[in-house]
Amino acid sequence: MQHDAPAACPVCQTPVLKGDVYCEACGHALGSAVCAFCDAAAVDAEGYCERCGLRQPTDRDHAEIVLVGGAAGVTDRGLRRSRNEDAMALLTAGGTTVTVVCDGVGSSPRADEASAVAVETASAALCRGLSPEEAFDLAGRAVSKLATSVHDAPACTYVSAVVGAGRVTLGWAGDSRAYWLPEGTLLTTDDAVPTGEITAWLGADAVGVTLNVRTLTPRGPGHLLVCSDGLWRYLDGYAFPRAGTPLELARELLRHALDSGGQDNVTIVVIPLGEAHE
Repeated sequence: MQHDAPAACPVCQTPVLKGDVYCEACGHALGSAVCAFCDAAAVDAEGYCERCGLRQPTDRDHAEIVLVGGAAGVTDRGLRRSRNEDAMALLTAGGTTVTVVCDGVGSSPRADEASAVAVETASAALCRGLSPEEAFDLAGRAVSKLATSVHDAPACTYVSAVVGAGRVTLGWAGDSRAYWLPEGTLLTTDDAVPTGEITAWLGADAVGVTLNVRTLTPRGPGHLLVCSDGLWRYLDGYAFPRAGTPLELARELLRHALDSGGQDNVTIVVIPLGEAHE
């Protein structure tokens, strides 16, 4: 099927004729979607503009989830990244709240795909009642299937929480974290060397990675915070807000990350427990 074409190719500016489907000079598909940043009709099938090189906005750039009962999650592209490579799930099943947050490893290819498939796979498994280890293993297999080789292996970090009956079970690999609010108590330990490089992740090139698991019973009301490093890198010395709904708290934490520089994607899930649930 032919499409009307502009007088010149939007990528290389070579003259083209009406009815041409491709630019004979550079091969660009004429009639492509228009770039949201430079207005060129030059967006390729993977969502990148062939003129300015930027990835087009998607529904992952900013998303919010609010559950009946109050738990809420927010994910945002941040101010410096061209796309959001974080992913989150927030679900309820049989009186239990399940969340999974994954942060795509920026040095790996298609990191956004890795985080998305890991979140979808693990959250579904946890809602079915599988153990944190089983859910993590299934997510790892799903991410590994995205690779064409160990040299082309999408990867992501991982943190999950299963909350029910006053008990929290956490599972993590990498440097995505969980905190207890309002005190800001860190509940996880990073899989990373002192320079910050992570030592555990999901992906075909991950070797010998096992899930860290911790179960705890909070002694009082509060909120569980699960987040990516796009937030926690800005938490040193930060006074967590003590009032507000989970969505209000998540939005306030996002504003803090963006006001502090927003150098990375930001994902925040807040789950109330005890009297905070009321």
